[in-house]
Amino acid sequence: MDEKDLRSIIEQVLTEMNMTPARAAVSDGAAGAAPASAVEDGCIPDITEVDIRRQYLVEDPENGEDYAELKANAPCRLGIGKAGARYKTDPQLQFRAAHSAAQDAVFSDVDAEFVERMGLWTVQTQCDSKDTYLTRPDLGRRLSAEGAAAVREKCKKNPTVQIYVSDGLSSAAVAANVGDLLPALMQGLQSYKIDVGTPFFVKYGRVGVMDEISEITGAEVTCVLIGERPGLITAESMSAYIAYKATMGMPEARRTVLSNIHRAGTIPAEAGAHIAEIIKIMLEKKASGTDLKL
Repeated sequence: MDEKDLRSIIEQVLTEMNMTPARAAVSDGAAGAAPASAVEDGCIPDITEVDIRRQYLVEDPENGEDYAELKANAPCRLGIGKAGARYKTDPQLQFRAAHSAAQDAVFSDVDAEFVERMGLWTVQTQCDSKDTYLTRPDLGRRLSAEGAAAVREKCKKNPTVQIYVSDGLSSAAVAANVGDLLPALMQGLQSYKIDVGTPFFVKYGRVGVMDEISEITGAEVTCVLIGERPGLITAESMSAYIAYKATMGMPEARRTVLSNIHRAGTIPAEAGAHIAEIIKIMLEKKASGTDLKL
């Protein structure tokens, strides 16, 4: 939709709301008639693009420069000021926008076309819907019968490393990061001459499903790139959970995790290279989690 079409739609809406000059004239100059509205050029700034580390809204602060310098080191909603007893409009709208983005990330699905463009095929856990996924975490830790059969059939047997992608609790994280993260990781492993299995996508996946995938494929190291629970700073954070010879029922302490993969954290391309290095060390030391001494 171009600017001309958008302007036309806005003018039509204003007409239907009785806010055009023609409608005002029909009122025969009645007292108190609202002035005609005009469509102006320009746009409202995108509040989701504000870097809150640089936003300091306290009026007449003491030691303001020092406080702002400290705030720049952490993305916290501090120093946002108040209007009387309430928050100012900007930070209030930013908070609501962040909350909406978090909800969208949890409740929406990863675009199937994006998964295909990444060269991945899809299997599903025992969850049959998003509601089941959110209320039954245990079902997200096991593949469906069809999913397990597909992994057995399509995946390379006994690879050194098995990589897969999962939506987890943020579809937005997959869309924002996997396009750079997965190729960087694959390239890093290739540079170390490490054998990699067949990558794929798991829908409605929890971290624990990697244990079943590890047992099915027989991989030495299993790595899942998964969307993390969104917060009010970003809804696009992704993590990599990695385990050496993962088995079902193993303690969580055997997993190694690299978190905060997103454009304002560890950027995806750098994270991919770092994960490849971690996997190389795991293979050398034959350990992961708390047993791995990096």
